[in-house]
Amino acid sequence: MLDFFTIFSKGGIVLWCFQGAGVTESFTGPVNALIRSVILQERSGNNSFTHEALSLKYKLDNEFELIFVVGFQKILTLTYVDKFIDDVQLHFRDRYKNELEQKGALKLLSNNFEFEDVFNMLLREAEESSKARSPAHMRPFKESKKSQKTVKSMIETKGGDKDKEQGGKKNKNTKKEAPAAEPVKVDQVKASSASQKMVQNGNQGLTPEELHKNREEFFRKRTAGPTEKPSKSPKPQKPREKQRRVWDMGGSSTKNLDYSERNGDGSPNGGDQNQEAQLDPGMQPSSMKGDLLSVDYESSEEDEEEVKEEEERVIVSETSKTSSKKGGGFGGMFGMLKGLVGSKSLTREDMESVLEKMRDHLIAKNVAAEIASQLCDSVAKKLEGKVMGTFTTVASTVKQALQDSLVQILQPKRRVDILRDVMEAQSQRRPFVITFCGVNGVGKSTNLAKISFWLIENGFTVLIAACDTFRAGAVEQLRTHQRRLNSLHPPEQHGGRPVVQLYEKGYGKDAAGIAMEAIAYARNQAFDVVLVDTAGRMQDNAPLMTALAKLIAVNMPDLVLFVGEALVGNEAVDQLVKFNQALADHSMSDKPRLIDGIVLTKFDTIDDKVGAAISMTYITGQPIVFVGTGQTYNDLRSLNARAVVSALMKA
Repeated sequence: MLDFFTIFSKGGIVLWCFQGAGVTESFTGPVNALIRSVILQERSGNNSFTHEALSLKYKLDNEFELIFVVGFQKILTLTYVDKFIDDVQLHFRDRYKNELEQKGALKLLSNNFEFEDVFNMLLREAEESSKARSPAHMRPFKESKKSQKTVKSMIETKGGDKDKEQGGKKNKNTKKEAPAAEPVKVDQVKASSASQKMVQNGNQGLTPEELHKNREEFFRKRTAGPTEKPSKSPKPQKPREKQRRVWDMGGSSTKNLDYSERNGDGSPNGGDQNQEAQLDPGMQPSSMKGDLLSVDYESSEEDEEEVKEEEERVIVSETSKTSSKKGGGFGGMFGMLKGLVGSKSLTREDMESVLEKMRDHLIAKNVAAEIASQLCDSVAKKLEGKVMGTFTTVASTVKQALQDSLVQILQPKRRVDILRDVMEAQSQRRPFVITFCGVNGVGKSTNLAKISFWLIENGFTVLIAACDTFRAGAVEQLRTHQRRLNSLHPPEQHGGRPVVQLYEKGYGKDAAGIAMEAIAYARNQAFDVVLVDTAGRMQDNAPLMTALAKLIAVNMPDLVLFVGEALVGNEAVDQLVKFNQALADHSMSDKPRLIDGIVLTKFDTIDDKVGAAISMTYITGQPIVFVGTGQTYNDLRSLNARAVVSALMKA
């Protein structure tokens, strides 16, 4: 049933392995994928992993730094695997405890771990127990307890409760009698009210003169009533007309808003492109040659030390309280020392309160709730069974482990070096194509212009493909950016050729076709980079997601960047999961093209609530390539993982 079972250390030394009968394929591929995608990326919150047709389950032993991995076919539902891997871990630890306590890789290599007999015994017991737990067959009626009862015994059991039944009957009778009296009262009330109405409204005891007099009085009151009401009510006033609001700096005429003749010749691009940069001092950005600067945070060491001391005081007080409840005055002192000194291995109960606070802290810093829970579970599995150092608290140990995990998550599995990739594409005489996608209003076009400026500063020519054929003003926005970038880098400085050009076909056209034509045009005109701007779309809009998947599948860009804003919380998970799912579902190849990197925008608006970076990187496993920190062309940075984590952990 099992394909393989392997036990290896976190240093990569295989201590023992088992391969099932008839299994010819090596298990190194699935195990390496597990190490690369889960263990090294701090994603061990869930103890299962799927690789192609295999399902892998693993368990970490943090005391001896071991990893137990079992693999079986994905189509099988083996219910005994979880208990089986726990039993194997316990038996292996107990049998080779002395050998495992010896530190050093050479000593592990020199030892011989003969574990096959115990493993086969445990596997046999696990399979038999799973068979024994199979659903039992239904018993016939003769074997049931009900068939053994006689009619006499059933009568006797009923006879024993006669008093109760009689009492119940009495109660029922009393309840029935009570509502029986109600209709009499109702009838009496109805009769009395009817008689009163007859006296009031009837003609009994009245002479014809009195009847005539009463009728005249009645009609006089009816006719006089409406005439008196208008005199009492106020006269209706005319509704007030809405006053026009006059803004302080709005001006008195609309002629001040007409900029059509400001450029001299009335052309949309202006008479002199350099004039715009000269008039606006903010349009003279500094140089951005080479790699981008990294995002940095100034975190004071004194604040961190105060937070650390406060956490230690909280943990020590909690441990002293719990221990004093257990064992008197000496228990409080010894409990405090026990909370400080590394005297035992960590358990899940020891870390529960600290992990709960850490989870709330991460959510407050804008990390998605689901991601925060998975991170805390991963840290708990990483620390469970680990012996604490001398004079260290549970809070400091958990915080350090969480900090290391966050840094590991933000550091990418692969580094995206766009400048190097563009030079490689230049050597192949083809343009390097980058596609930008994301939801509405996150800043795709603005950050595309920033990246264009950065590429121009490094000596590359850029072609912008206007594939947002849906939003009004999208093409005009890119044309404005093109004009400003060309004014900052005049064609006269580059041999008379504009460094930035815009390829557009207007609105309402097929975006995939425009991108294909733009890439062909860039290849013919020897452009270095093509930046494809797509329309913003919500992740639930199926037709637009299909169109995006078609654009990427047809043109196969070198880099697909998801543009997301740093203000999102739980929405980041939904956006990235559904974007990736749409690209996978509508792809025409076996290995679909998914998101390759992330552009995190509006990073200057969130202070230290940087949790969106963690959520996006954790979901996709892809790096954050660019960080937008403002509205000018210079406000583009690369991500500094340690600075972001320090801001995230700051209280």
